[in-house]
Amino acid sequence: MAPSGRKHGGKAGKPAQEDQTITTFDFEEERKELSGSEEDNREGAYMNFLGHFQGLSTAWLVMPKTTRLLLGEVQNMLERFGADINKALLAKRKRLEMYTKASLKTSNQKIEHVWKTQQEQRQKLNHEFSQQFLTLFQQWDVDVQKAEEQEEKLANMLRQQQKVFQQARIVQSQRLKTIKQLYEQFLK
Repeated sequence: MAPSGRKHGGKAGKPAQEDQTITTFDFEEERKELSGSEEDNREGAYMNFLGHFQGLSTAWLVMPKTTRLLLGEVQNMLERFGADINKALLAKRKRLEMYTKASLKTSNQKIEHVWKTQQEQRQKLNHEFSQQFLTLFQQWDVDVQKAEEQEEKLANMLRQQQKVFQQARIVQSQRLKTIKQLYEQFLK
């Protein structure tokens, strides 16, 4: 019986790959060239790798059916591998975004906390100095009032002393007149 239209990808027939030279992709070499910041270049490298197989489209028609099936399976496998890489890269980008947002949020919260703490400390310090200055100015006002009162008392005392001196002068000048009169009488 003849096979029923199924194509087996097994080792049926001779592989004709010996006649064809296929460029292989060295994954180790590619890893050595890439750094952590060039992770996006991997996708391009993968596309270049697939391009090698896609560039074989003219050779595709000439190849035996089993080789084409094998290459098709390899290409499908590589495409799935590329899709897995793309998914992994997308997941990493999303995680990086989440970590960056979380880090920014945490940093902003810390900055706000430090700012609020410093602002509270400044307000507390300002309040303390304000209280000290207020107390000092109140004492100064009391001292000024006392000085004004003392000045007024001193001015009153000086006026009284002036009055006393004026009265003493008047009394002395009357006594001097009396002495002059007595002297004049004595001389007569």
